[in-house]
Amino acid sequence: MEFSSREIRDLFLAWLALGVAFALFFDREIVTEFDAVSPAEFLSVVAGSLLTVGVAFLLHELAHKVVAVHFNQVAEFRADYGMLLFAIVGGLAGFIFAAPGAVHHRGRITPREHGLIALAGPVTNYGLAILSLPFVLLVPELGWRAVGINLLLAGFNMIPFGPLDGRTVLSWSKPVYALAAAPALLLVVFVLLGLSV
Repeated sequence: MEFSSREIRDLFLAWLALGVAFALFFDREIVTEFDAVSPAEFLSVVAGSLLTVGVAFLLHELAHKVVAVHFNQVAEFRADYGMLLFAIVGGLAGFIFAAPGAVHHRGRITPREHGLIALAGPVTNYGLAILSLPFVLLVPELGWRAVGINLLLAGFNMIPFGPLDGRTVLSWSKPVYALAAAPALLLVVFVLLGLSV
C-alpha cells in the first residue's frame, strides 16, 4: 500500500487538529483557566487526546483505504482543512463537530465492495473500543475516553445520511446495516436510560 506525501501530510494534520480540538472540548479548564495551565499539563491533555481520538480517527480512515485497495481501488485520504479549523474553533467554544476529511477511491466496484469499504471504518472503531477495555483498569480516564470515542465515531458514521458510511452500507445491505448499527443503537439506549435514572 502506498501513501503520497500529500496524503501523509493530510493524515498528520487531521490527526493533530482533531487531537487539539477534542482536548479543548473534553478538558475545558485548558480553555477557561488557560493562564493557570502549565505547558506540561497542556501537552499531556493533547497527548491523551491524540492517543484516543487521534488513533480512532486514523485507524478508521486507514481501514477504508486498506479495504478499498484490496478491491483494486485507487484510494487516498484528503483532509478538509475548513472542517478541521471548524473543529478547533468548536472545541474552543465548547462544542464539537468533526468531519476531518475522507478516503476518496476510484475504480470499478460492485455495491457489495463499496459497502464493505464503508463498513470497514465503523467496524474498526468497534474493535478499538473492545481493545481499549483493559486500559480502563490501568488508566481509567484515558481508557473510558478511548472506549467512548470509538463507540461514538462508529455510531455517528453509521447514521444513514449524506456522505456518512451508514448510507452506503444501508444502500448495499439492510441486514448488514442493522447488524452494524445495533451496537450504536444499544449505546444510545444505554446512555438515555442512564441519564433518566
